[in-house]
Parts: sequence; structure tokens; C-alpha cells
Amino acid sequence: MNAATLRKDDFAMAEPVAAPAEIAPPPPSPAAERKAPFGLKLPSGKAAFESAWPPLAGVAVFLTLWALLAPLVQTSLGALPGPLDVWHAFTGLLGEYAAARAEAATVEAAGSVYTGPPTFVDQIFTSLKTVGMGFVLASIVAVPLGLVAGMSKRINAAINPLVQIMRPISPLAWLPIVTMVVSASVTSDDPTLPKSFIISAIVVMMCSLWPTLINTAVGTASIDKDLINVGRVLKLGWFARLTKLVLPSALPYIFTGMRLSLGVGWMVLIAAEMLAQNPGLGKFVWDEFQNGNEQSLSRIMVAVVVIGLIGFLLDRVMMLLQQLASRNHAV
Repeated sequence: MNAATLRKDDFAMAEPVAAPAEIAPPPPSPAAERKAPFGLKLPSGKAAFESAWPPLAGVAVFLTLWALLAPLVQTSLGALPGPLDVWHAFTGLLGEYAAARAEAATVEAAGSVYTGPPTFVDQIFTSLKTVGMGFVLASIVAVPLGLVAGMSKRINAAINPLVQIMRPISPLAWLPIVTMVVSASVTSDDPTLPKSFIISAIVVMMCSLWPTLINTAVGTASIDKDLINVGRVLKLGWFARLTKLVLPSALPYIFTGMRLSLGVGWMVLIAAEMLAQNPGLGKFVWDEFQNGNEQSLSRIMVAVVVIGLIGFLLDRVMMLLQQLASRNHAV
């Protein structure tokens, strides 16, 4: 038997080797299939339904009770408006805004300057700009001061009595002081920013910076001691410890304080605009109250609903920013 025969027999007796089965790729996870921009995960359909129906049911019950009980509540201007009355008033305000924009476009096309009164939509944007400026000013003051207070027990002990004294002061008490200071400081006949806008923004700042300051100080002081020891071993400087260790760890506390500050600022804004006569939602409510016609109550309630919805949306925006910042810093 030669070598060729042996090789032939060997091949004949050998069993065919099965081709390796193709390995199917793992099915994509639901989280991988439902990703929002910036790496945020979207809930599944069932989870979204389970979280959505209770608040929707609560709103539906509230609207039903409002519609049934509103005719029974009498005011000096008649019965309390129901949901449909408020909706009609809202569409009327939108119609006034559209008419004003059309008139402004015609006047500007003729080369003149439109000097009509601000509409309800214009006043919404004015209030948003005012609270935005006050919130930014409050954050610029509160975050650095809170970081310093959290990192130094002596500084914290020095400013804590002042914070506890000034925190409960009402915006109505700050308003006369701020008004006199701004009136004496802004003497130009045509300032870049109206005095009423500056007054309202500063009052918002004075009343809304405390939650951010307190939460920032608490978050900074509660940093893990092991991280502090690591910074000492690595001989990190004060600024390096602040940016590399303290700030990322305190970030959730800072954003929690900022969310609270923005909510406080939005509440304070309405009272500040009423008294400072800043052309925002507060002034709209005050003017409608002074008018006292049959549509005033419905229009005031439109403003109340819009104020609440805007406050809710601002809180949701801050919560989204907090999630993004926490994800980026791996806190």
C-alpha cells in the first residue's frame, strides 16, 4: 500500500467537518434603539404610558371640576371664567398679537417706527428676558461664593448669619431700595436698558440667589474626604482642586440650587413687574385688574395659566441641563 492509497483512505474515512455556524449578532437592547440626542435615553412605550397617564388624568379631573364649579363662584366682575372662557380669551390675545405684528410690518415698511403698546406675547418675552437676566446675575454671585464657603469653614461661618438674615426678606421690601439706587445710578434720558427692566432683574437676583448659594456650599462641603486626600497626595493647587475635584462632585447640588433659584425668581418676577411697571406679565395682570371690564378676569386667568406653564417648562429645561452636565462629568 503506497502513500497515495493511505492518503486516499484517510480522506475517505474522515468525517466531513461541519462549517461553523454563523454567530448571529445580539439583538439591540431597547435602550440602544431609543436614544435621544446627547446620549439621553428614551423610555419604552409602556414606561412612557405608565408615567404619562396619571398626570393627564389629574389634569382632566381638574379641568372638569373647574368647568363645573366656576359658574358657582361669583366675583365683582361676574362669575369665575371656566376653561372655555379662558381659552377664548387666550385666542383673542393671540389675535391681538397677530394684528399688532401686521400693523408694525406696515408701519416699518413705510419707513416709520412702530410705537404701539406691547401685546400679551411681547410681555411674555419681556418677562423671560427679565428673569433670565436676574437668574444669570444670581448664579454669577451665588456659585463662586458658595464654592468658597464650602471649601473654607471660616468663610462659611462668617457669611452664614448674613445669608440666614437676608434670605427671608420679601421682594416687596427690596423693591423700594433697588428702585432708589437704580434711579440715582441710571440718569440717562435714553438708557440702553429701561430702568423698570433693571429694577425687576435686580430684585429677582436679590431674592433668588440664596438656594443656589446654600446648595453649592453644602455640596462643596460634603465632598468625599478621600478625594481631598488624593488632591493632597498629588499636591494639587487650590484652583486645580476646585476644577478637578470639588466642582464635578458638587455639580448635582449646584444644579439643584439653580433649579430652586429659577423657580423662586419666576415667582418674584410677577410682583416686581407689578410695582416696577416693567412691561411683562406682572404689568399685564395689574393693568387688566385696573381695567375691570368684563373680559379682564378671563385675561388675568390666561396670564395665571401661562405663568404656571412657563414655570413648569423652565424647571424641565433646568432638569435636562442637569442630566447633561452630570453625564458629561460622570457624577
